[in-house]
Amino acid sequence: MKIVLVQYKTRDDAAAENEALVHAVFDELRAGAPAGLDYGTFRHADGSSFVHLAVIDTPDGSNPLVSLGSFKHFQEDLGERCVDGPSPEDLVAVDGYGRFALTSDRRA
Repeated sequence: MKIVLVQYKTRDDAAAENEALVHAVFDELRAGAPAGLDYGTFRHADGSSFVHLAVIDTPDGSNPLVSLGSFKHFQEDLGERCVDGPSPEDLVAVDGYGRFALTSDRRA
């Protein structure tokens, strides 16, 4: 299992465009329903800071996001929309509850 956190801040005038591109990714995910991916995008109260959290648990370790046309389109000019970041980080699960519950064999 791989957990990735990506944080960034868009220009104020690019936040709505960024959100629309994010929605397109989720529309494609819902249509294709790839297995082994839990993914969420969140926006801070400032309106232009975003956080993406992906939990990838595919048999071969591949990330289903990278094959999506909408995700490729989202990434094309992300750097130009941003004033800070993006900064991806791999996370190590320690423990969790609910959606983040870990079975004992998954504990780090």
